[in-house]
Parts: sequence; structure tokens; C-alpha cells
Amino acid sequence: MIYFFGLLTLIGLALAYRTWRKRQWQQEVLASRLTDEEWRIIRAQMPLIRKLPPDLKAPFEGKVALLLNQADLVGCNGLEVTDEMALSIAAQAALLVVNTDAWYKHLTTVLIYPGAFKSKQTTQDGYVVTEQDVVRLGESWSRGPVVLSWQDAQQGGLNDNDGLNVVLHEFAHQLDDLSGQTDGAPPMAAGQSFATWRAVIVEAFDRHVASINAGRRTVIDPYGATNHEEFFAVAVEAFFERPQALKRAEPDVYDQIAILLNVDPASWS
Repeated sequence: MIYFFGLLTLIGLALAYRTWRKRQWQQEVLASRLTDEEWRIIRAQMPLIRKLPPDLKAPFEGKVALLLNQADLVGCNGLEVTDEMALSIAAQAALLVVNTDAWYKHLTTVLIYPGAFKSKQTTQDGYVVTEQDVVRLGESWSRGPVVLSWQDAQQGGLNDNDGLNVVLHEFAHQLDDLSGQTDGAPPMAAGQSFATWRAVIVEAFDRHVASINAGRRTVIDPYGATNHEEFFAVAVEAFFERPQALKRAEPDVYDQIAILLNVDPASWS
């Protein structure tokens, strides 16, 4: 019995040390800085970053470095992942969490295809299960991986005012999943009311669906009418790429995402 409890103590100490060492490693990586060449690449691949407030520059650098150290970026269908590709994707993903403690803690792999790729989609109607190939620009799986089309990931970074960004979209799903399920309700920021978030998102989603069904143009991409989780992801795209327009059209949605992510891109110039 004494041996058993001693063994449990040793295991507990080993796990505690492993957790402490991982936290130390993360802090060391977050303190690292990008080189001038890496900054040149990011600014070229992601013009939006030029608007980043000076006080967010250091956190941004650290989170780009952390993602590149934590996750393997793997080319698929013969694609060779270059520094430009890796930095572009990591920079877009880092922007989403630049000023928050939220992190993609389960993500270890990002799969990158040259362009749009086929994915299996399974649907069920009663006892009938149907599986079909669908063409996608990106995917986000619970606890990873994230799958991206490089052609569309690059275009999303280069065009920063159309409200369309597949990297922000898929990494928004990763944030959403940190709550335990991908349902449009990621873990709230400190002091943020989940009840308020839910009321705002549900009401805005219903308005969005009604607008799409009526054929009206919307700031938020029509794909957001699919469900609450997709509404959140496309709202994040608009939040960073069309912040003023989103703030005018859906001020409560804008405010809730601003609280969640602790940034205000509508004020960036």
C-alpha cells in the first residue's frame, strides 16, 4: 500500500513537472521575436498586419512563433510548404488571438493543399446514411487538424477588405471548439456574459437567415446562415476585414466579438 501511494506521488510530481516545463517553454517561445525578413514576408502576404497597433506587435510575434513551433505544417498533393506559406498562415491565425489568453492548445497539425480539396461528407436521414465527396477550401476538426487550400489561404491574406478569409474562419472554429463543442459559443472572456453572447448571436443569426432567404445583401457572408457555428466563423472574418461595416450593420455582434478577442479593429488605421 505504501509503495502504491509512493508511486502515485511520483506520477503526480512527474505530471506537474511536465506541465510546468511546457508552460515555461511556451513563455520562452512567446518572448521570441521575428526577424526583419520574416516581418517583410508577413507584411507582403498579409497587408492587414500593417494596421496592427504598436502595443500588439510583441504579442503577435510571440504567437506566430508559438504556432510555428507547436504545429507541423504539412503539404499535401505534392505541395512543398515554404517559409512564405508558413508565415502567412501562422500570422493570420495569430491575429485572431493576438490580445487574448485563448490558444489553439490541441492543434498539432495543419494540412495544406495547393487548392480546393475533396472531403468526405456524411449525412443521415432516418436510417439512410449518405456519404459523398464535397469540395472545400478549408476544414477544422475538433482538436485538430486544420486543413487549408493554400490558394485560398493566400488570397484571404492578400485581400484584407472583402470579409473572406479561410484561415480566420477555420481557426475561429478551433477557438469555438475549446468550449468542448463547436457550436458558435467559444469560451467567454473574463467577465463576459454567456447569456448576453447567446442572446446577441442567436438574434443576429435569425436576422441573417431572414435576410439571406429574402435575397438581401449582408455584411456577413451568406454561408453564416448554415448554423450558429458557421455564423460565428464568418462574423469573425468580417470583424477583422470589414470592421466598420460590421459595426454599423450588427453593432452588438461586433461588440461581443471585440470583448471576446480583446481587440477593436474598427479603430485601427
